[in-house]
Amino acid sequence: MKRLLTIFLSGLLAGTLTTPGGVLRAEIYKYRDKAGNVYFTDNPMKGPRYRLEWRSGNDPRFGSYSRIDISSMQRNKLRYTAIIEETAQRWQLSPELLHAVVRAESAYDPNALSSAGAQGLMQLMPKTARRYSVDNVWDPAENLDGGARYLRDLLQMFDSDLKLALAAYNAGENAVRKYGNQVPPFPETRNYVRKVIAFYQGS
Repeated sequence: MKRLLTIFLSGLLAGTLTTPGGVLRAEIYKYRDKAGNVYFTDNPMKGPRYRLEWRSGNDPRFGSYSRIDISSMQRNKLRYTAIIEETAQRWQLSPELLHAVVRAESAYDPNALSSAGAQGLMQLMPKTARRYSVDNVWDPAENLDGGARYLRDLLQMFDSDLKLALAAYNAGENAVRKYGNQVPPFPETRNYVRKVIAFYQGS
């Protein structure tokens, strides 16, 4: 396997790679394998085992890709921390929880676009964005507000059970209900719940 930058999976967000000429510019790719495991890497991964989720620098309006510094991921976190905390307070959520979801969903990339069509910092699906009246899904404040409201509603729906709320955020509330208000037996969803909780507890 090509070398992986486990910046987010290992808890290390800040990581600047340098060369004799200065900062190494690289794109970050997010892949998911058939077991639901998520990988962040600076090298494209090949083979049917991996599915590309999103690629840093993506401008969804034009479909173009730009080269970015890996350290910009940490800068994005700092850039959006105030908005995340304000949004969490407005909807009575833990800021650390909202950070954990943003980190797992988009690694703080406001232009993240998944292969399934999820968009922005909170990876809102178009249907969810419409449900919460998010007019501009690429606006970080609007995206965060819609995602936070959805997460709050899921927590209320499932009696503050964080695992079920996160499972519903990933797979949809109907999937959680279908399996008797249990985390659905989808590897992707179960790994997602574990990852967000680990980020949350480690923040």
